[in-house]
Amino acid sequence: MKKWEKDLAGCYRDIASMKERLGIADEEAASLEEIAVRYPVCVPEYYLSLIDPSDPDDPIRKMAVPGSVEFSEGGSKDTSGEYDNTVIPGMQHKYGPAALILSTNQCAMYCRHCFRKRLVGLSSEEVASELPMMAGYIRSHAEIDNILVSGGDAFLNPTDVIRRYLEVFTPISTLRFIRFGTRVPVTFPQRITEDDGELLGVLSEYGKRKELLVVTQFNHPRELTAEAKEATRLLRGAGCNVRNQTVLLKGVNDDPDTLSSLVNGLAAAGVMPYYVFQCRPVEGVKNQFQVPLRDGAAIIDKARRTMSGPAKGFRYAMSHHTGKIEILGEYDGRMLYKYHQAKAAEDNGRIFTRPVSGECWFAEP
Repeated sequence: MKKWEKDLAGCYRDIASMKERLGIADEEAASLEEIAVRYPVCVPEYYLSLIDPSDPDDPIRKMAVPGSVEFSEGGSKDTSGEYDNTVIPGMQHKYGPAALILSTNQCAMYCRHCFRKRLVGLSSEEVASELPMMAGYIRSHAEIDNILVSGGDAFLNPTDVIRRYLEVFTPISTLRFIRFGTRVPVTFPQRITEDDGELLGVLSEYGKRKELLVVTQFNHPRELTAEAKEATRLLRGAGCNVRNQTVLLKGVNDDPDTLSSLVNGLAAAGVMPYYVFQCRPVEGVKNQFQVPLRDGAAIIDKARRTMSGPAKGFRYAMSHHTGKIEILGEYDGRMLYKYHQAKAAEDNGRIFTRPVSGECWFAEP
């Protein structure tokens, strides 16, 4: 067993184990344990060490430790239509050029803002057993030029399972690149830095045959530690293009200076910003982390003023059930939006407006 596997086995998985470390009172701990029954807890020692226990509003804590708001009313189980877009168990096809594989229901940390707080579904082995059928689907749909292996966390799959994905999909000529969705560099960089080079070796081997992208999620400047930067450096050294998707989160990064510091830091570390996503209104998340769309656009605009040129090359978007909608900002008393990707072909590139309001999401454009 590698050191990272031992560290993962030692993650904090209940409130009682973190109670003294974070100064959680008995009454609050009992309430949070009830939440943890519905929305499980898992925090690696590394990520827990980033929390300031003296600050109850610490942004790292908000992303890792349950809060009482998670039991508040409202929100949806599936805001992006994932059930409707499933074509094979564990595989979705929403947009023409891309297919998504939910490769595992495991994560190194269960983020409190996760839009898949519902059970992801199949185990990694169950999903892997569907690989021949998935490969057949992709070969029969020539419009698919890339796949995103996500989860859960793609890098929580055993290395031999990751190799199996690459063995199956790398030879498909119509695929231009393969993406891996993972928060491991952020929450548990030891998976990469303490793996004796096995994962990096597999990525390097197959990266010579097909372009590999690692898409991660840094949300706060304090997550950009020396360990996290080393993990991303090693991934880049293995030939992977590393990009980042940030989620705009109330109380975490909904401040122009914080967001600018994060994005500039990412660019300086060779991790290019890709999207800033509007937080989805899922159950257990909506009332805790969502920022109104008009406020989000203003935060993004102000943050961009102090970003370097390469750092500001991202889109502020929402992953809506009708498509990926770019949030352009406020104009003449209305909010301006544009479909960056759409499920319906006729919506691609369509610009539309809505009244300026305090809404954080909308049912239909």
